[in-house]
Amino acid sequence: MSLEEYQRKRDLTKSPEPRAKHRKPENLLRFVIHKHAASHLHYDLRLELDGVLKSWAVPKGPSLDPSIKRLAMLVEDHPYDYREFEGVIPKGNYGAGEVIIWDAGTYHALAARDREQSEKLLREGFDKGDLKFVLEGHKLKGEFALVRMQSEKDNTWLLLKKHDDYATREDVTAHDRSVVSNASIEDLKGNPAGLAKPVQAAQLEKTGKKLPQAPMPREVKPMLATSVKEPFNDPEWIFELKLDGYRCIAEIERGKVALYSRNNISFNLRFATVARTLASIARDAVLDGEIVALDEEGRSLFQLLQNSVRTGQGNICYFIFDLLYLDGSDLRGLPLLERKEMLRNLLPDLADIRYCDHIVELGQEFFALAIQNNLEGIVAKRNDSRYQTGKRTRDWLKIKIRRQQEAVICGFTKPRGSRQHFGSLVLGVYQKGELVFIGLAGGGFDESGLKKLHALLEPLVLPGSPFREQVKTDTPVKWVKPVLVCEVEFSEWTDEMHMRHPIFLGLRDDKDPQTVVREEFSSEAPAPPAAGSQKAENSSGGRSRVKNPQKRGVVIDGHRLELSNLDKVFWPSEGFTKGDVIEYYRAVARWMLPHLQDRPESLYRTPNGIIEGGFFQKEAGELPPPWVTTREIFSKHVDKRIKYFVCQDEATLVYMANLGCIEINPWLSRLQSLNFPDYFVIDLDPEDIPFPKVIEAALAVHEVLERAGAPSFPKTSGATGMHIYVPLAAKYDYDTAEKFARLVAALVHQLVPDFTSLERSPRKRQKKVYLDFLQNKPGQTLAAPYSIRPRPGATVSAPLTWDEVRPGLEPGQFTIKNMPSRLEKRGDLFRGVLGAGIDLEACLENLGS
Repeated sequence: MSLEEYQRKRDLTKSPEPRAKHRKPENLLRFVIHKHAASHLHYDLRLELDGVLKSWAVPKGPSLDPSIKRLAMLVEDHPYDYREFEGVIPKGNYGAGEVIIWDAGTYHALAARDREQSEKLLREGFDKGDLKFVLEGHKLKGEFALVRMQSEKDNTWLLLKKHDDYATREDVTAHDRSVVSNASIEDLKGNPAGLAKPVQAAQLEKTGKKLPQAPMPREVKPMLATSVKEPFNDPEWIFELKLDGYRCIAEIERGKVALYSRNNISFNLRFATVARTLASIARDAVLDGEIVALDEEGRSLFQLLQNSVRTGQGNICYFIFDLLYLDGSDLRGLPLLERKEMLRNLLPDLADIRYCDHIVELGQEFFALAIQNNLEGIVAKRNDSRYQTGKRTRDWLKIKIRRQQEAVICGFTKPRGSRQHFGSLVLGVYQKGELVFIGLAGGGFDESGLKKLHALLEPLVLPGSPFREQVKTDTPVKWVKPVLVCEVEFSEWTDEMHMRHPIFLGLRDDKDPQTVVREEFSSEAPAPPAAGSQKAENSSGGRSRVKNPQKRGVVIDGHRLELSNLDKVFWPSEGFTKGDVIEYYRAVARWMLPHLQDRPESLYRTPNGIIEGGFFQKEAGELPPPWVTTREIFSKHVDKRIKYFVCQDEATLVYMANLGCIEINPWLSRLQSLNFPDYFVIDLDPEDIPFPKVIEAALAVHEVLERAGAPSFPKTSGATGMHIYVPLAAKYDYDTAEKFARLVAALVHQLVPDFTSLERSPRKRQKKVYLDFLQNKPGQTLAAPYSIRPRPGATVSAPLTWDEVRPGLEPGQFTIKNMPSRLEKRGDLFRGVLGAGIDLEACLENLGS
């Protein structure tokens, strides 16, 4: 079918009378969808907002079927003019490949009267992670939504079509030609020169071609790095020294210079010599770098910078590591190495201006040199990364040698002995919008520093503590308004998450107190692609099996893992290997990890596959490397403390799989509330009875829980049964959870007594479905959502919707082969178990009425 035939069939060329909420505001915003044959064919949805194109990569393309949810990964903003690009991005450039304008048109927010209101609603929706809009394109029309899947820092969204007159189950991506030129991707491959238009900055050929003109970006929020624990080697990354000073953006325009911090605090007076030097550069440019003070050995030290600011003396230098704009051209879309090459050519040889150089690939060796020279650490950057303004990105990583932490000053203690002014600072950070206590810092001051800081604190004294929690100190405290930020160095975090041996380094008046959070190593940090790593995608969207070598080193979350025996066959009948287990868990990690993080793990190890069986290992002992999180928990059963694994990131998940953990078994509760589960579970365990009876039992459980007003989430066990979870949000202890689960099981047994049982002994429940409510105890575990089970077929514990729990459902239909593609298509159906918990009293009232 041609595009014209498709338009006639769906009546897309004739716009029906819009309903009230579809009324088009004047001066509509533009959208475009590029179909892009880069390393993988995908679609790029780009929505005009705030003068740029907000962009999402949609691997499988949009759909007009409301039942289908498409994965959409938020990527960097693109220039507005890029909406007109269609052509071939040359090899050697970021995103090399063919691009067509698959669809284009206008869009607006629901119920918006004009462009101003539309932009306001869209901006609010974007910030909240719930963007609702109406498209008026050639192929796509009607209501759509983009919904962020997790936290505001997460780039993972879902693209959904809403139910309206334009909804259809027809595959709209089958119409594969450009709405501008009628060209297909294949046409461009055959004749790129005849179709290509001038490319934008992000696709600039290295031929000296003139860059497109753009206004100078103002008040730029710098791109930020994510912390990881360990260095790594990778040819796709470059490594720079981590500098210990003030992050600084410099705007140079017609000889005038604006220096400012990441929070737009002017540095022009404080670092006047740097501003004067930059003014001598006879170009218009925007630079990103760090202002530091160097000691006699050329090391940057924050304390030295503080002293230099106070005294007006010291070796102040501006180390520049990025070029964002030059002579009318916005360079943020260019690959990092191209920007750095242009920066190197731009900077003259000036005394207090330095080009921040880098090395390629050898991050571990570079980190070792940094340790030898007593430096702060290193920064790793993908060599093709674009500049993502204001974002903390996984394309830039920081690996610290010295532990440092920004902290909000919340009070000070009375001095002891001969000390004057104050004893220690009471420090905090923000966590979920509230200040939490992290320790006392009394070291790092001289007499002058004590006096000056005390003078700043006295006018800020408050009558009470700014902390919600009670903070205990050995000496009286004067509480202060939490507006001052300082930098401290410390040795480690205690079990109470307080800093051990903190030393004051200096004030950070370039930081907004509300942005100060605990410096942690993110579990979301990306796995830098290992050199020569093998990846493949099958036609269903999941990872296909690859020929694995017996041993392979990989870098994940900044940690290097040596994977062994990857060719060992774990499923003789199907031929699946240990390497396939590892590849599967890497493929599903982003959906699975929220159900594992902060939960102790009981390892069930099957190092020789499913035939020989396995064994449980609760005690981690000295087995894990230091970067794997562990926690000691007292066990009444063995009368001792047991050190458990805690799976916080993809690297730990892969480490466990490499130990032979086919199955992943977390607790029902988290470290923060070990005696209060996040959910209770009804485990349907059949004893010599067909699976259709398990389905009937599950529907009976659903009926009872619906009557109680309790939301519930079913999943296959991955074996012969089913698990039904009910969220509690850690509001009730295990004893309470088990009692309510017992009540639910009893009511279900009353509904279907013929084929269900409450008897725990298998001998007493032959040909019955056991309604197991006894799993709801501390230390009890179940196979996690998306966990593989060591059973024939490599089945997976698969979350379901209740609509799927019907005759014909079989647990064997969900395996390591198809679960990744199911997740890409449908997302995490089990997210709700981590949401708001039930009101137990209200549920009991409903059941009693």
